[in-house]
Amino acid sequence: QVQLVESGGGLVQAGDSLRLSCAASGRSNSNSAMGWFRQAPGKEREFVAGISRSGGRSYYKEPVKGRFTISRDNAKNTVYLQINNLKPEDTAVYYCAAHDTDYSSAIYFNGYEYEYWGQGTQVTVST
Repeated sequence: QVQLVESGGGLVQAGDSLRLSCAASGRSNSNSAMGWFRQAPGKEREFVAGISRSGGRSYYKEPVKGRFTISRDNAKNTVYLQINNLKPEDTAVYYCAAHDTDYSSAIYFNGYEYEYWGQGTQVTVST
């Protein structure tokens, strides 16, 4: 059974940092581009960061540039999202997703392009 399991969320104060992890089981993510999405209450799910299969390229949604860093460790089959200087508007459920691809440098921005999803981890930022 293929699973992506996110962890690392929590209740933090504005200005704090968190590192979210996404561990895969039942599959290897080494052939997958990976993405992090988030969904705030009452809002649609949105893409925040993506990383290529090779790990050589990454891309960030404009509001999180400079604060979010996506990385991957294929040996550990894990993808990370480092979030610094958290803001109340970052409050959301964060999901990781995997898209199998033959293209080592491609990044995917749309949720419908991803085949595998985790269950999400809640991040709540208080003022």
